[in-house]
Amino acid sequence: MNEITVTAEQLKRLCHEIFYHLGLSEQDSTTVTDVMVMADLMGIDSHGIRRLSMIDQHIQRRYIDVKAHPNILFETPVSALVDGSRSAGQVVSVFAMQQAIDKATKTGVGLVTVRNSNHYGIAGYYSRMASDQGLIGVSMTNSLAAVVPTLGSEPMLGTNPIAFSIPSENGGFHLDMATSVVSVGKIELHQQAQQPIPWGWGLNKDGENETDPLKVLKAIFDGQSGLHPLGGYGEVHGGHKGYGLSMVVEILSAICSSGRTSNHIEEQGVSGVSHFFMAIDPKIFGDPKVIQDNLDRYLNEIRNSSKAKLHDRIYIHGEKEMEAYSCRTAEGILISEKTMKEINELCQRMNINIETYFD
Repeated sequence: MNEITVTAEQLKRLCHEIFYHLGLSEQDSTTVTDVMVMADLMGIDSHGIRRLSMIDQHIQRRYIDVKAHPNILFETPVSALVDGSRSAGQVVSVFAMQQAIDKATKTGVGLVTVRNSNHYGIAGYYSRMASDQGLIGVSMTNSLAAVVPTLGSEPMLGTNPIAFSIPSENGGFHLDMATSVVSVGKIELHQQAQQPIPWGWGLNKDGENETDPLKVLKAIFDGQSGLHPLGGYGEVHGGHKGYGLSMVVEILSAICSSGRTSNHIEEQGVSGVSHFFMAIDPKIFGDPKVIQDNLDRYLNEIRNSSKAKLHDRIYIHGEKEMEAYSCRTAEGILISEKTMKEINELCQRMNINIETYFD
């Protein structure tokens, strides 16, 4: 099938139908669909509809238990430990972040750590859940080991993203970043487009810097080598700092939850991703309106500061995603030929007529 452009609503209806056929409940199908389509709307194509086949594979391998539900193992007024019970990562994470939000609303802060979950999509979806309620939100997750520690060659860490959101009248600040120099999904997109990757993104099986995306992907999935931490190769450009940030994610998500660190996520035929969520009510620092005004003033000062040569705009984190959201809501979401082929194969297997969803 050729690449096509579809509306978000068309994509949601089809994804919901597919997830329901895969055994997810009506509510869980809606949750996973919403997180996935939001990634596409915000221009984060590496975590959108192209992850549909990955979720299917995880269900077939029983990494995801479609009948399971997350549950609280331990809690205090400000914290909780959640067992994801191998539910879909999006379902677990919406549950856990809502727990953090509820606690923050009551006490000023909510901290939730999670074990036994799965890939949860875009980290920023959950931090924005908090900011949509007027709170400061933080979301972190570890992932299958794909990143080498600085000066190492064996993958020991995941791409381990961190998302941070704080609301304001003028859009707020929304950071969503991997603690590796790039995500695995970006390497896959280069491979799909048959384009080389920049030097310093990742290593081949021999532990050497590599520009062929296929060789880097093979090294990752064979557990032989992987990507560099944020900052790239060595310490000259701060690779050790990205390595340290990735360790923070491992500690708050996997260590504090007594879950699995990235290098042990897929062992004994069981997947066990760990997450961490935090919500903070700005009221514990004073008047939220004053805090928002201070933030807006600072963000505008940054926007209006001097620009580098040949550039006329400084972006605030989250602005590109919201501009993509507006554009794709109006003009539609482009689905690549490869992804369309995967979707069509899924639909054929489930006896779903794809033409009733896409023109």
